Amino acid sequence: MLGYLDALKTIQYEIRHEVENTIREGVRALNSEVVVGLALLVIVLLISPIIILLVRMVTRTLQAFSETLLEKTHELSNEKKRSDKLLYQMLPPTVAQQLRQRKQVSTEVHESVTVYFSDIIGFYELAAESTPLQVISLLNVIYKMYDSQIDCYDVYKIDTVGDAYMVASGLHMRRPDTNHAAEVAHMALDLLTGTENFVIPHMPGEKLKIRIGIHTGPVVAGVVGTKMPRYCLFGDTVSTASRLEYTGQPFKIHISSATRSMLEPTQGGFIVVPRGEVDVHRNKPKMETFWLVGRHNDTKKRKEKMERENSTKVSGSKKKKGNPSVIKKILCK
Repeated sequence: MLGYLDALKTIQYEIRHEVENTIREGVRALNSEVVVGLALLVIVLLISPIIILLVRMVTRTLQAFSETLLEKTHELSNEKKRSDKLLYQMLPPTVAQQLRQRKQVSTEVHESVTVYFSDIIGFYELAAESTPLQVISLLNVIYKMYDSQIDCYDVYKIDTVGDAYMVASGLHMRRPDTNHAAEVAHMALDLLTGTENFVIPHMPGEKLKIRIGIHTGPVVAGVVGTKMPRYCLFGDTVSTASRLEYTGQPFKIHISSATRSMLEPTQGGFIVVPRGEVDVHRNKPKMETFWLVGRHNDTKKRKEKMERENSTKVSGSKKKKGNPSVIKKILCK
Protein backbone atom coordinates (compact mmCIF):
# COMPACT_ATOMS: atom_id res chain seq x y z
CA MET A 1 0.00 0.00 0.00
CA LEU A 2 2.85 2.34 0.77
CA GLY A 3 4.33 1.62 -2.61
CA TYR A 4 0.98 2.42 -4.28
CA LEU A 5 0.69 5.64 -2.27
CA ASP A 6 4.17 6.72 -3.26
CA ALA A 7 3.40 6.02 -6.92
CA LEU A 8 0.09 7.93 -6.67
CA LYS A 9 1.84 10.93 -5.12
CA THR A 10 4.43 10.88 -7.85
CA ILE A 11 1.66 10.83 -10.50
CA GLN A 12 -0.16 13.70 -8.72
CA TYR A 13 3.05 15.75 -8.68
CA GLU A 14 3.56 15.12 -12.41
CA ILE A 15 -0.09 16.00 -13.22
CA ARG A 16 0.15 19.18 -11.12
CA HIS A 17 3.38 20.11 -12.84
CA GLU A 18 1.78 19.45 -16.25
CA VAL A 19 -1.30 21.54 -15.37
CA GLU A 20 0.87 24.42 -14.16
CA ASN A 21 2.86 24.35 -17.39
CA THR A 22 -0.36 24.33 -19.43
CA ILE A 23 -1.77 27.26 -17.45
CA ARG A 24 1.44 29.24 -17.88
CA GLU A 25 1.46 28.67 -21.64
CA GLY A 26 -2.23 29.70 -21.85
CA VAL A 27 -1.54 32.87 -19.87
CA ARG A 28 1.40 33.70 -22.11
CA ALA A 29 -0.74 33.18 -25.23
CA LEU A 30 -3.52 35.35 -23.82
CA ASN A 31 -1.01 38.05 -22.91
CA SER A 32 0.45 38.02 -26.41
CA GLU A 33 -3.04 38.26 -27.93
CA VAL A 34 -3.90 41.14 -25.67
CA VAL A 35 -0.69 42.92 -26.61
CA VAL A 36 -1.38 42.39 -30.31
CA GLY A 37 -4.96 43.60 -29.89
CA LEU A 38 -3.82 46.70 -28.02
CA ALA A 39 -1.21 47.35 -30.69
CA LEU A 40 -3.83 47.03 -33.43
CA LEU A 41 -6.20 49.29 -31.49
CA VAL A 42 -3.49 51.91 -31.15
CA ILE A 43 -2.70 51.66 -34.86
CA VAL A 44 -6.39 52.00 -35.79
CA LEU A 45 -6.78 55.00 -33.48
CA LEU A 46 -3.77 56.61 -35.09
CA ILE A 47 -4.82 55.87 -38.68
CA SER A 48 -8.58 56.59 -38.36
CA PRO A 49 -8.20 60.43 -38.48
CA ILE A 50 -6.12 60.10 -41.61
CA ILE A 51 -8.72 57.80 -43.15
CA ILE A 52 -11.53 60.20 -42.22
CA LEU A 53 -9.57 63.10 -43.72
CA LEU A 54 -8.94 61.16 -46.91
CA VAL A 55 -12.62 60.20 -47.16
CA ARG A 56 -13.63 63.83 -46.75
CA MET A 57 -11.16 64.90 -49.41
CA VAL A 58 -12.41 62.24 -51.80
CA THR A 59 -16.02 63.23 -51.09
CA ARG A 60 -15.28 66.89 -51.78
CA THR A 61 -13.42 65.99 -54.95
CA LEU A 62 -16.36 63.89 -56.13
CA GLN A 63 -18.79 66.70 -55.34
CA ALA A 64 -16.67 69.23 -57.21
CA PHE A 65 -16.34 66.82 -60.12
CA SER A 66 -20.10 66.22 -60.21
CA GLU A 67 -20.79 69.97 -60.15
CA THR A 68 -18.27 70.54 -62.93
CA LEU A 69 -19.74 67.67 -64.91
CA LEU A 70 -23.24 69.09 -64.47
CA GLU A 71 -22.07 72.53 -65.56
CA LYS A 72 -20.28 71.11 -68.59
CA THR A 73 -23.35 69.07 -69.47
CA HIS A 74 -25.47 72.21 -69.30
CA GLU A 75 -22.96 74.10 -71.47
CA LEU A 76 -22.88 71.21 -73.93
CA SER A 77 -26.68 71.22 -74.09
CA ASN A 78 -26.69 74.98 -74.77
CA GLU A 79 -24.01 74.60 -77.43
CA LYS A 80 -26.00 71.78 -79.04
CA LYS A 81 -29.09 73.98 -79.12
CA ARG A 82 -27.09 76.80 -80.67
CA SER A 83 -25.55 74.49 -83.27
CA ASP A 84 -28.99 73.01 -84.03
CA LYS A 85 -30.40 76.50 -84.43
CA LEU A 86 -27.58 77.46 -86.76
CA LEU A 87 -27.94 74.22 -88.71
CA TYR A 88 -31.71 74.66 -89.05
CA GLN A 89 -31.09 78.15 -90.42
CA MET A 90 -28.95 76.64 -93.17
CA LEU A 91 -31.03 73.53 -93.84
CA PRO A 92 -34.63 72.45 -93.15
CA PRO A 93 -34.96 70.38 -89.95
CA THR A 94 -35.93 67.19 -91.79
CA VAL A 95 -32.97 67.49 -94.15
CA ALA A 96 -30.58 68.31 -91.30
CA GLN A 97 -31.69 65.24 -89.35
CA GLN A 98 -31.12 63.01 -92.38
CA LEU A 99 -27.62 64.41 -92.85
CA ARG A 100 -26.87 63.86 -89.16
CA GLN A 101 -27.90 60.25 -89.45
CA ARG A 102 -25.62 59.95 -92.51
CA LYS A 103 -28.57 59.13 -94.71
CA GLN A 104 -28.84 59.93 -98.38
CA VAL A 105 -31.01 63.04 -98.76
CA SER A 106 -33.42 62.31 -101.55
CA THR A 107 -34.57 64.96 -104.00
CA GLU A 108 -38.06 66.28 -103.28
CA VAL A 109 -40.63 67.39 -105.83
CA HIS A 110 -43.12 69.99 -104.61
CA GLU A 111 -46.14 70.60 -106.80
CA SER A 112 -46.93 74.08 -105.51
CA VAL A 113 -44.42 76.44 -103.93
CA THR A 114 -44.34 80.23 -103.81
CA VAL A 115 -40.89 81.73 -104.45
CA TYR A 116 -39.89 85.27 -103.49
CA PHE A 117 -36.99 87.26 -104.95
CA SER A 118 -35.87 90.77 -104.09
CA ASP A 119 -32.78 92.83 -104.78
CA ILE A 120 -31.49 96.37 -104.37
CA ILE A 121 -31.70 98.63 -107.41
CA GLY A 122 -28.36 100.20 -108.23
CA PHE A 123 -26.51 98.06 -105.72
CA TYR A 124 -23.35 97.77 -107.81
CA GLU A 125 -23.18 101.55 -108.31
CA LEU A 126 -23.72 101.96 -104.58
CA ALA A 127 -20.98 99.42 -103.83
CA ALA A 128 -18.59 101.22 -106.17
CA GLU A 129 -19.05 104.44 -104.18
CA SER A 130 -18.66 102.72 -100.81
CA THR A 131 -15.88 100.91 -99.01
CA PRO A 132 -16.10 97.11 -98.59
CA LEU A 133 -16.76 97.54 -94.85
CA GLN A 134 -19.62 99.93 -95.57
CA VAL A 135 -21.15 97.48 -98.06
CA ILE A 136 -20.89 94.60 -95.60
CA SER A 137 -22.35 96.73 -92.82
CA LEU A 138 -25.25 97.80 -95.06
CA LEU A 139 -26.07 94.25 -96.15
CA ASN A 140 -25.81 93.06 -92.54
CA VAL A 141 -28.33 95.67 -91.36
CA ILE A 142 -30.72 94.91 -94.23
CA TYR A 143 -30.56 91.14 -93.81
CA LYS A 144 -31.02 91.41 -90.04
CA MET A 145 -34.16 93.45 -90.65
CA TYR A 146 -35.43 90.94 -93.21
CA ASP A 147 -34.58 87.90 -91.06
CA SER A 148 -36.42 89.34 -88.04
CA GLN A 149 -39.49 89.95 -90.20
CA ILE A 150 -39.70 86.60 -91.98
CA ASP A 151 -39.81 84.76 -88.64
CA CYS A 152 -43.37 86.03 -88.35
CA TYR A 153 -44.46 84.00 -91.38
CA ASP A 154 -44.49 80.37 -92.41
CA VAL A 155 -41.65 80.77 -94.92
CA TYR A 156 -38.14 79.43 -95.35
CA LYS A 157 -35.11 81.48 -96.29
CA ILE A 158 -33.34 79.78 -99.19
CA ASP A 159 -30.34 81.92 -100.01
CA THR A 160 -28.76 85.37 -100.14
CA VAL A 161 -26.37 86.15 -102.97
CA GLY A 162 -25.00 89.66 -102.78
CA ASP A 163 -28.03 91.93 -102.62
CA ALA A 164 -30.45 89.19 -103.77
CA TYR A 165 -32.76 87.72 -101.11
CA MET A 166 -34.63 84.48 -101.82
CA VAL A 167 -37.46 83.05 -99.72
CA ALA A 168 -39.93 80.22 -100.37
CA SER A 169 -43.10 78.95 -98.75
CA GLY A 170 -44.80 75.59 -99.16
CA LEU A 171 -41.71 73.39 -98.73
CA HIS A 172 -41.76 72.36 -95.07
CA MET A 173 -44.64 74.35 -93.65
CA ARG A 174 -45.31 74.47 -89.92
CA ARG A 175 -49.04 74.71 -90.68
CA PRO A 176 -49.93 72.53 -93.68
CA ASP A 177 -53.34 74.18 -94.15
CA THR A 178 -51.77 77.61 -94.67
CA ASN A 179 -51.94 79.36 -98.04
CA HIS A 180 -48.24 79.69 -98.87
CA ALA A 181 -48.88 82.38 -101.50
CA ALA A 182 -50.67 84.50 -98.89
CA GLU A 183 -47.80 84.00 -96.44
CA VAL A 184 -45.28 85.27 -98.98
CA ALA A 185 -47.58 88.14 -99.99
CA HIS A 186 -47.98 89.31 -96.38
CA MET A 187 -44.23 89.02 -95.88
CA ALA A 188 -43.45 90.95 -99.08
CA LEU A 189 -45.79 93.80 -98.15
CA ASP A 190 -44.27 94.11 -94.69
CA LEU A 191 -40.70 93.96 -96.02
CA LEU A 192 -41.53 96.61 -98.58
CA THR A 193 -43.06 98.82 -95.88
CA GLY A 194 -40.00 98.41 -93.69
CA THR A 195 -37.67 99.24 -96.58
CA GLU A 196 -39.51 102.38 -97.73
CA ASN A 197 -38.23 104.39 -94.77
CA PHE A 198 -34.79 102.78 -94.66
CA VAL A 199 -31.93 105.24 -95.06
CA ILE A 200 -28.44 104.11 -96.03
CA PRO A 201 -26.24 104.74 -92.94
CA HIS A 202 -23.19 106.11 -94.77
CA MET A 203 -25.33 107.94 -97.35
CA PRO A 204 -28.10 109.72 -95.43
CA GLY A 205 -29.36 111.43 -98.56
CA GLU A 206 -29.97 108.16 -100.38
CA LYS A 207 -32.87 105.79 -99.88
CA LEU A 208 -32.80 102.06 -100.41
CA LYS A 209 -34.79 101.01 -103.47
CA ILE A 210 -35.82 97.39 -103.85
CA ARG A 211 -37.95 95.46 -106.29
CA ILE A 212 -39.74 92.19 -105.58
CA GLY A 213 -40.88 89.29 -107.74
CA ILE A 214 -43.15 86.41 -106.67
CA HIS A 215 -44.22 83.33 -108.59
CA THR A 216 -46.02 80.09 -107.64
CA GLY A 217 -45.44 76.71 -109.22
CA PRO A 218 -43.68 73.33 -108.96
CA VAL A 219 -40.06 73.09 -107.84
CA VAL A 220 -37.45 70.43 -107.21
CA ALA A 221 -35.62 70.75 -103.88
CA GLY A 222 -32.42 69.03 -102.86
CA VAL A 223 -29.11 69.31 -101.05
CA VAL A 224 -26.11 70.20 -103.18
CA GLY A 225 -22.55 69.53 -102.00
CA THR A 226 -21.03 67.57 -99.15
CA LYS A 227 -18.39 69.83 -97.58
CA MET A 228 -20.74 72.81 -97.30
CA PRO A 229 -24.17 71.39 -98.19
CA ARG A 230 -26.72 73.87 -99.44
CA TYR A 231 -30.47 73.46 -99.78
CA CYS A 232 -31.37 74.65 -103.28
CA LEU A 233 -34.48 74.94 -105.43
CA PHE A 234 -34.52 74.17 -109.13
CA GLY A 235 -37.08 74.55 -111.86
CA ASP A 236 -38.83 77.05 -114.06
CA THR A 237 -40.66 78.50 -111.05
CA VAL A 238 -37.40 79.77 -109.58
CA SER A 239 -36.22 81.36 -112.82
CA THR A 240 -39.64 82.91 -113.41
CA ALA A 241 -39.70 84.48 -109.95
CA SER A 242 -36.20 85.84 -110.55
CA ARG A 243 -37.24 87.29 -113.92
CA LEU A 244 -40.37 88.83 -112.38
CA GLU A 245 -38.12 90.58 -109.89
CA TYR A 246 -35.74 91.70 -112.66
CA THR A 247 -38.55 93.12 -114.83
CA GLY A 248 -40.23 94.83 -111.87
CA GLN A 249 -40.10 98.43 -110.74
CA PRO A 250 -38.78 100.15 -107.60
CA PHE A 251 -40.93 99.71 -104.47
CA LYS A 252 -43.36 97.40 -106.29
CA ILE A 253 -44.23 93.74 -105.90
CA HIS A 254 -44.41 91.98 -109.26
CA ILE A 255 -46.48 88.76 -109.16
CA SER A 256 -47.58 86.20 -111.72
CA SER A 257 -51.09 85.10 -112.57
CA ALA A 258 -50.48 81.79 -110.75
CA THR A 259 -49.74 83.64 -107.52
CA ARG A 260 -52.72 85.95 -108.06
CA SER A 261 -55.08 82.99 -108.48
CA MET A 262 -53.96 81.64 -105.09
CA LEU A 263 -54.43 85.02 -103.42
CA GLU A 264 -58.03 85.45 -104.60
CA PRO A 265 -59.69 82.99 -102.16
CA THR A 266 -57.62 84.30 -99.25
CA GLN A 267 -59.72 85.72 -96.46
CA GLY A 268 -59.22 89.47 -96.02
CA GLY A 269 -58.20 89.94 -99.63
CA PHE A 270 -55.23 91.56 -101.32
CA ILE A 271 -55.26 94.57 -103.60
CA VAL A 272 -53.95 93.42 -106.97
CA VAL A 273 -53.63 95.69 -110.03
CA PRO A 274 -53.10 94.26 -113.53
CA ARG A 275 -49.89 95.27 -115.23
CA GLY A 276 -50.49 93.60 -118.52
CA GLU A 277 -48.40 91.23 -120.58
CA VAL A 278 -44.69 91.41 -119.91
CA ASP A 279 -41.80 89.77 -121.72
CA VAL A 280 -40.48 87.91 -118.69
CA HIS A 281 -38.53 85.26 -120.59
CA ARG A 282 -36.77 86.14 -123.80
CA ASN A 283 -37.51 82.89 -125.61
CA LYS A 284 -41.03 82.40 -124.26
CA PRO A 285 -44.37 84.10 -124.84
CA LYS A 286 -45.30 87.12 -122.79
CA MET A 287 -46.84 86.56 -119.38
CA GLU A 288 -49.76 88.33 -117.81
CA THR A 289 -48.48 89.86 -114.58
CA PHE A 290 -49.88 91.96 -111.75
CA TRP A 291 -48.81 94.43 -109.08
CA LEU A 292 -49.48 93.46 -105.49
CA VAL A 293 -50.39 96.84 -103.99
CA GLY A 294 -51.62 96.03 -100.48
CA ARG A 295 -54.36 94.55 -98.31
CA HIS A 296 -57.94 95.73 -97.88
CA ASN A 297 -57.64 95.90 -94.10
CA ASP A 298 -54.01 97.02 -94.15
CA THR A 299 -54.74 100.50 -92.80
CA LYS A 300 -56.53 99.13 -89.75
CA LYS A 301 -53.79 96.54 -89.10
CA ARG A 302 -51.06 99.17 -89.37
CA LYS A 303 -52.86 101.38 -86.88
CA GLU A 304 -53.26 98.48 -84.43
CA LYS A 305 -49.63 97.51 -84.91
CA MET A 306 -48.46 101.07 -84.22
CA GLU A 307 -50.58 101.14 -81.06
CA ARG A 308 -49.06 97.84 -79.92
CA GLU A 309 -45.55 99.10 -80.64
CA ASN A 310 -46.19 102.30 -78.69
CA SER A 311 -47.62 100.37 -75.73
CA THR A 312 -44.63 98.01 -75.88
CA LYS A 313 -42.21 100.94 -75.82
CA VAL A 314 -44.01 102.50 -72.85
CA SER A 315 -44.00 99.26 -70.87
CA GLY A 316 -40.38 98.64 -71.87
CA SER A 317 -39.34 102.04 -70.51
CA LYS A 318 -40.98 101.25 -67.17
CA LYS A 319 -39.37 97.84 -66.92
CA LYS A 320 -35.68 97.53 -67.52
CA LYS A 321 -35.89 93.87 -68.41
CA GLY A 322 -38.36 92.40 -70.87
CA ASN A 323 -39.04 89.20 -72.71
CA PRO A 324 -37.95 89.62 -76.35
CA SER A 325 -39.91 86.56 -77.49
CA VAL A 326 -43.16 87.98 -76.09
CA ILE A 327 -42.55 91.34 -77.77
CA LYS A 328 -41.74 89.54 -81.02
CA LYS A 329 -44.97 87.53 -80.86
CA ILE A 330 -46.96 90.73 -80.31
CA LEU A 331 -45.35 92.46 -83.31
CA CYS A 332 -45.88 89.42 -85.53
CA LYS A 333 -49.64 89.33 -84.95
